[in-house]
Amino acid sequence: MNIERIELYAYNIPMKPFIISLGTLYEAKNVLVKIFTDEGITGWGEGSPFPMIVGETQESDLALARDFAKLLLGKNALEIKGCIKLINDFVPNNPTVKSAFDMALYDIASQHAGVPLYKFLKGEKKVLLTDHTVSIGTPDEMADAALKLKARGVTILKLKVGSAKKPVEDIDRVKAVRAAVGDAIPLRLDANQGWSREDAIEILKALQHDGIAFCEQPVKHYDYDGLKQIGHAVTVPVMADESCFYGYQAKYIAENKICPHINIKFAKSGGILEATEIAKITRENGITCMLGGMIESKLALTANAHFACAYDHIRFYDLDYCFNHHIDPVVNGVEIINECKIHLPDLPGIGATVDKGFLSKCVKEVFDV
Repeated sequence: MNIERIELYAYNIPMKPFIISLGTLYEAKNVLVKIFTDEGITGWGEGSPFPMIVGETQESDLALARDFAKLLLGKNALEIKGCIKLINDFVPNNPTVKSAFDMALYDIASQHAGVPLYKFLKGEKKVLLTDHTVSIGTPDEMADAALKLKARGVTILKLKVGSAKKPVEDIDRVKAVRAAVGDAIPLRLDANQGWSREDAIEILKALQHDGIAFCEQPVKHYDYDGLKQIGHAVTVPVMADESCFYGYQAKYIAENKICPHINIKFAKSGGILEATEIAKITRENGITCMLGGMIESKLALTANAHFACAYDHIRFYDLDYCFNHHIDPVVNGVEIINECKIHLPDLPGIGATVDKGFLSKCVKEVFDV
């Protein structure tokens, strides 16, 4: 099953402004990879570079993708570990662009096996209940957005926080949302490294009776001691996100009992191969995981949903990242009901492609054997 052609696309999708503590994004400037084999199977992969988190941009990803394409032409697409080792040996880090190639290779392998990706990963199909994210705004703006989501049927909310100059501002945001939606809807917080240790403790103590399921990444990614200190000081569980890209970091978190939860994202891990390593380490050490993403389209969302079905200890799903896109260019893929229930397809592989008409408008590069 040799790779005979690779197509790269600047995969731009207009979206509503997405505001977090690290900055604002106005468009999903993603990278799409299509890998063609000599047996007629084509794999699709997508990476969504989030420069403030992964240090990559669409331009840097496409530059590396050209090199990766040249390296992989003629290689056996079914030898996933060997292909990923080849690009890892070529350049370290840059996990998001690597995740697009990794995803396409897993798409090919599961299509070749004649099964959906979740079965290829030895998982069982289940309906996933995702949260829906409310980006940072004033307390009134966030409360209004949350109330509208509740009216549309959303049952779990994730609130972006961490941009406040004073702790009371984030406290007011969360309390305003809680007052608006009532007590039945679980709230998850994501500070995206926006707080100091002291502010995190003050804020989470003030919110300990407001039904907060957990708080993602309250402090800087390198501050493992801070994550641990906060977890010991408050009753709200802490989740590592930017502090865990790879398996060795998951192992460190587990061995040092830093926090009880980890957020797995292909854009951080470099794809399914390394995400599998993180999942194994966390399962063995009793750490519960969330499966999240950046601002991918429904293509990568579908791949993520397949992976989430492969591990029982992945119990939280943050798979709403294409909900703010103005258009959906993806053909097939998951079915999304009420912006919260995600049903997997039973097609072989990922079970999703991108509309040819949409692709025809994207900047494209081709590499052949």
